[in-house]
Parts: sequence; structure tokens; C-alpha cells
Amino acid sequence: MKVLVIAPQPFFTPRGTPFSVYYRSLVTAQLGHSIDLLTYGQGKDVAIPGLKLVRIPGFAKFGGIKVGPSIFKLFLDCFIVCYTIGMLLTEKYDVVHAHEEAVFFCRFLKPIFGYKLVYDMHSSLPQQLSNFEFTKSKLLVGIFKWLEDSCLKKADGVITICPDLADYVNKLLNNPSKHFLIENSIFEPIQLADTTAEPDQKTIKDGVQLPADGKYIVYAGTLEPYQGIDILVPAFRLFAEKFPGYKLVVVGGNPQQVKKYTDLADENGISDNCLFTGQVSQASAKYYSSQATILVSPRKHGTNTPLKIYEQIASGIPLVATRIYSHTQVLDDSVAFLVEPTPEAMAEGLALATGQTGKDKAVQAQRLYNEKYAKTIYLDKMARLFAHIENHPRV
Repeated sequence: MKVLVIAPQPFFTPRGTPFSVYYRSLVTAQLGHSIDLLTYGQGKDVAIPGLKLVRIPGFAKFGGIKVGPSIFKLFLDCFIVCYTIGMLLTEKYDVVHAHEEAVFFCRFLKPIFGYKLVYDMHSSLPQQLSNFEFTKSKLLVGIFKWLEDSCLKKADGVITICPDLADYVNKLLNNPSKHFLIENSIFEPIQLADTTAEPDQKTIKDGVQLPADGKYIVYAGTLEPYQGIDILVPAFRLFAEKFPGYKLVVVGGNPQQVKKYTDLADENGISDNCLFTGQVSQASAKYYSSQATILVSPRKHGTNTPLKIYEQIASGIPLVATRIYSHTQVLDDSVAFLVEPTPEAMAEGLALATGQTGKDKAVQAQRLYNEKYAKTIYLDKMARLFAHIENHPRV
């Protein structure tokens, strides 16, 4: 089939949804479908055989595109709509695979152009408006809720990424058989079109090489407020009082976020034992995580499971994570040290993870990954989605 993927994201940049878009597109191409991928102008080109990348203008002079809803993103989405109509007028697509808010206009274009629609639902969009404090308008949230419900009913296939979102969708769908829970559980290296832009894992060009005999607590991800770095830094201070010799490595974040948490480390008197790398390539992030003695996910709240959790449980390295629903949909006490989202509790979890129990839980975590989330399982779920799309009439 010929598939138009629409990703209103700065693709590719190393953060959650762009990773998901990459792996969905990679596997779609591996299943034998040809893909045109329409996305924002900002981001690095990727090399996926059978995929053609189409970009709207970048508008770099307006700055970067932050995570979550924004006026800038709304502006860019106007161009995405125009480009989508242009592509639908000039090409015949069997399927449109719409990520996030792109489904809103694809739902109304569907009866005009006669394609089948896949809604890739990374989160509930009306909930995002509230979670990112974009608006407090009940009218706007209500409009988003009506649009989302309508898209769920009109889509030919719906993908959700975690059990919480799957439960939410199952209550709304008129035909549950078109719903597929496909966790973002694969994490092989991203293949960029410009191979010089992505250093290999052994020669870190955009970071600091860590001494091989060191002991490291490693967090890798964005530094948005909900990620809990303000819990992790004071937790490390408490931990280091009893376990000297460890270093805290925080990978990711823009310059403003890095300064904020560097200042916090200064205030806690631990800056000599902390490394804040800022945003690095995927290869460098994997390098830092591979050097970890203990991995952490200190997220404070949320319901969607972070992508990093799957790579962490597959790593064979002890994991300390907060006991929130984002994590407990995948983790339990047999595979990780689950702690309350406070510095004191996280410090206790880190202390426990240094012992033999940490190694035992890491083995159990790897077993869990292989049984429920490995790449073969991801491939099978994607294949069943496209089989459903091919074998059922258009909704």
C-alpha cells in the first residue's frame, strides 16, 4: 500500500514522539509499504529505504519547537494542512497515518479523498492542553474532546502506546477490533541521512568520555519539569553522603534547562560530582546509559509510559523509578526499585540498588522485556494493524 504519514513534529529530533514516528515508519517500510512522510521543516533527515521525506518551511528564525502545544506549533500546522491537501491532490494514497493533532484535519479530508485513516494516539489531546497549561478554557478543551472522540470513531485503525490510553480509548470506540496497543518499545540506532551527524558509540564527539572504572547514576531524556530532575538532584546529595564515589550524569535538556539544574546542583554542594551534558546525539545518549551503574526515571506525574523505560528494562542495569502510573503500567517491584517521588525515597531506592538485589531485579527486568516488549512482538503488532486495514472496508 502507499502510505502518507503526517507527523506534526520536528522530525527527527531526539525526543519522545519523533522516536515513535521513526520506528513506526521504519517497520511500515519493512512490511513492504511505500511511505511519503510529511513533517515540520526543523529536524534531521533520516535514511529509511522506501521513505520519501517532505518538509514544510523551517521558520528557524522563530526559534525551536518546544514540547507540547504552542502558538508556534499551531502556526506550523496551518502549513501542514496546506501541504497535506497538495499531496492528496497529486498522489493517490491508500492509507493516511496521522500522528497526534494531524488526525483532526485528516478526519475531515478522508471522505473527500477516500483513503483509510490510522490515528496514532500518543496521548489524549484535550488532556495535553491541560497538562501543559496551554489553556484553562473549558470551551477549547471541550472542542478538542469532541474532535478527538469523532476521530476515534471515524478512524479505520487506532494505535495507543500504553494501557492507560488503551483503557481510555476502549470506552469510546464503536469497534474495539480496530484498536491496537503498540508500545514504543524498540530502540535500535536511528539512521540519519547525514551519517557524519551521528557519531558512533565508541567515539563520543558531542559529550565527555567517562572513565570506564567509574560508578554512575544516569538519567537520559528531556528535562521538562514533570521529569523530576528537581527530585533527582537532592536525592543524589542524600545518597552520596552514604555512598561516596558515585557521579550523577544527566543527559539531555536545552541550555536554559541545563543551567537551571546546574544551579540546583551548586545549591546542594554536589556540582563536582554531577555532569549535565545537554542535548546530545542518540548514540551519545546510549553511550552514557551503557556506562550506568544505576539507571533512574524520577518522573513526578503522568499516565503515559516513557519510551526510555523499555530500553532501561532491556539494559540489564538496575533501575530506580518513581511509583507513579506512568511507570507501574510496565514496572513492578520484581523488576525495579519503585519509590515515592521525593528526594528521600529516591535516595533510599538508589542505596538499595547498589546491592545484589539490584542485579537480581535487572535480570528479571530483561526477562520481562523479552517476553512482552521485544522487537519481534512490536513487528507482529504492526503487521496485524496493516492486515486489519487491508482486509476491512473503509469506516
